[in-house]
This record gives sequence, structure tokens and C-alpha cells, in this order.
Amino acid sequence: MYRTGLYAGILTGFFMTIVGSGPGIAQPQSDTMRPVLRPLALQPTNIVEVAARAQTPFASLRPKLRTDAVASAAEMAAQLAVSKAGFDDWVEGFKVRARQQGIRNSTLDTAFQGVTFDEDVIRRDRNQSEFSKTIWQYLSSAVSDRRIANGKEALAEHGPTLEAIERRYGVEKEVVTAVWGLETGYGVFRGANDVVQAMATLAYEGRRGAFFEKQLIAALEIVQNGDTDPRNMTGSWAGAMGHTQFIPTSYLAYAVDFDGDGRRDIWSEDPTDALASTAAYLKNSGWTKGQPWGVEVQLPADFDYTLADRSLKKNPSDWGRLGVRDMNGRSVRDYGKASILLPAGAKGAAFMIFDNFAAIEKYNAADAYVIGVGHLSDRIMDGDPIRASWPSDDRALSFAERKEVQERLTQAGFDTQGVDGRVGPNTIDAIRAFQKAKGLIPDGYASMALLEQLR
Repeated sequence: MYRTGLYAGILTGFFMTIVGSGPGIAQPQSDTMRPVLRPLALQPTNIVEVAARAQTPFASLRPKLRTDAVASAAEMAAQLAVSKAGFDDWVEGFKVRARQQGIRNSTLDTAFQGVTFDEDVIRRDRNQSEFSKTIWQYLSSAVSDRRIANGKEALAEHGPTLEAIERRYGVEKEVVTAVWGLETGYGVFRGANDVVQAMATLAYEGRRGAFFEKQLIAALEIVQNGDTDPRNMTGSWAGAMGHTQFIPTSYLAYAVDFDGDGRRDIWSEDPTDALASTAAYLKNSGWTKGQPWGVEVQLPADFDYTLADRSLKKNPSDWGRLGVRDMNGRSVRDYGKASILLPAGAKGAAFMIFDNFAAIEKYNAADAYVIGVGHLSDRIMDGDPIRASWPSDDRALSFAERKEVQERLTQAGFDTQGVDGRVGPNTIDAIRAFQKAKGLIPDGYASMALLEQLR
């Protein structure tokens, strides 16, 4: 997982393109568990889907290849040939640095046996999709009927284990199951890349060499500790491993040997250690048992949208005095201080979110992911679907369009404190200031309509 908590700052980020009103990359206490969300529409959720998709081609999310893309592919091939030539020399230099950090020769010899420069890993690193999904598109797949049904089956199958994990760590079994479901389709889609080879390739040639060298050292420590064999250490192309997709540094910090066999095994068909490790991660991130991640709410007609700010927290009873109600018209219970989140602006669903939202956010910093985990866990518990409608005629802004929003806001006197294509707190504040100046609803939402106003 990546972050600065699922890989901090590794990507400009698929997640950062999903929801314009999100807070930006969070800065949690450790590296996050996973580098990038694979588009969920392409992720099988059970064995039947895997078999069907192996025989049935599906439409690519990418547009047709353009001539300049062909030229870029030729340039990449030439660059890869040059990079490949120096890989072995880099490995020898890396081994010197690894020994200085306590990695034994025997570990290095075993881990690097048969390891080669992996061109496919570099291609995938360079070609991460810049296309984006809206929150409602994401949730329709993340919390699909099939994923809910599979989650209930997984919970039933592993019920005693998950209940024991809940007793030990105080993290509800449905939440752990939901993370498992979103990360790997309940263990179906765990990744088959050799992690040592992938991390060595990215550390040598990649754009984030220091980060991936740190992950490679951590992977070697895992091997040296005897938790797994290097060839059994498989995962995504970016090093996310096991049923719930831990990167090596997160594994070292949070993985646990829950079944007591002497190894923290997140790779085997038995998901016990992986599920317990996820609960341990969330517990360490501040999870409070019995507190919801969030509650869908209705806002009064005269709601002051400047109050929908993650930095502004009130007791639910105080929100109730301002007219905020749950979807049944009742005041929300006082679970603790809460903020109002509008992931699609004033035209979409509204949520009262609690500190457990931030705990999931340590696992993955995107609002869409957090809502996906939280809502999937609710649905596995037979909770209601999201009732509010979404602005389905809207589309997500592209990376270039988000940069244009920032540029135009700054030029208009509403400084976003930089132009990076990430819609974080500074950009949201600038959008709100612009909206107020124009007599618009100040919901801070970066939409196509906003961009057209700025143009």
C-alpha cells in the first residue's frame, strides 16, 4: 500500500483524479499499503469472472493509440534497451549498500537468483492511466451487487477467524472484509509479479529510485526474517503484496503472525495473517470500534456550504441544531466530532464523517476509496444503499483540466498555492472564494461547470 500511508506521492494518482472535492494526499504515519488503484471495472471479483474474462475480451479504458503514442513506444523501447544494459552493475552496487544495512550475503544470493531487469514493470510505471472516474462511477463498481454478495460469502466462510481478529484488534470484521474486497476481490487478484525483481527494476531505473530502494531493502528483510521465500513474495508491479496489498515497509511495521505458525504469511491461500495485519494497521491508525466511518445525511435548504470543511468538526447534536439529519430525518447519534463531506459537491450525496474515516484514509488517502470501504462494509452488514442522487451528467476533470482550474483561479486572484493538478485544501478554498464572489454555492467542487465559469 502506498501512502505517505497506500504509496505517498508515488503517483499523481488515479485516486487523486476520482473526486475533485477530496483533501489531497494525506500524510499518515507511514508508507501506505498500495501504490495505485487498478480500475475496479477491470478487476474480477470471483473465479467465474476470472475464467470468463480469460475467454472474453473487454473494451480498453484507453482511447485508440495515436501516432505520437507509437513514436513514444519506440522511444521507450530504445530507453529500456539502454537501461537493461546497466542493471547488473546496479545490482552489484546495491548489494554493497544492502550489506551495510544488515542484509546478509546468503539473503542477497537467494533473493537475486534469476532476477533480471523487468521491462514490463517500467512500461506500467510510465503508462499509469491519467483517465479519471467520478465518485459515482467508482462506487458502482467498488460496491456492486456482486462485490457485496461475495463479501457476505467471504465473511461467512472466514467468520470465526474474522471474529477472533475483531476481538483482538477492535476493528469490525465487516470493515476488514471490505478492505480485502476492494484490494484483491477477496483474494482473487493478488498479483503475480516477483516483488524483488519489480522493486530492483524500479529502484534502478524508475523515477522514484530512493523510495523503491527502501522498499527493496524492506523486502530483503522480510526474506531474511524467514517470513517467506523470495520467489513466493509476489504482488503487484509496484510491490503491493498479499490479500490486502501491503508494500514491504508497511508489512514490516504492521504485519502480524495471527495463526501462530511463526511466519507473517500474507501470500498464501489462507488469508488469516493478511486480514489480521489489516486490522492491526487500522487499529494503529486510530480506529475506534463502534464508531461509523460516516453517515449519509440530508442538508437543510439554507445550509452554509462553507461549513463542509474537513478541518471543521462539530458534535452530531450541534450539526443537528443546524438542520443536518440522517436519511430518515433523525439527528445522528453523538459518536464523536464529525465533519461534513461533499464528494460530488452540493448536487451529490452528503456524509457526516467521523475519525474512523481518517483511519481508513491512512490505508489509502483517496476519499473515493474510503467511502468505498466504508459503504461496502455497511452493505455487507445489510445497510442501506446511498440514497441521494449524483450529478450523473457531470464528468470528472482530466489532469490537464484540473491544472487549468488552478491556473485560472490564481490568475483571477484566488491563489491555489501551486499548479499540480491535485485538488487539495488550498484549491478547494480558492474555489469556494471564487464561488462566493460569483454568487454560486460555495461547495468547493471542481467541476466542468466551474471550469466553464472560469473560462
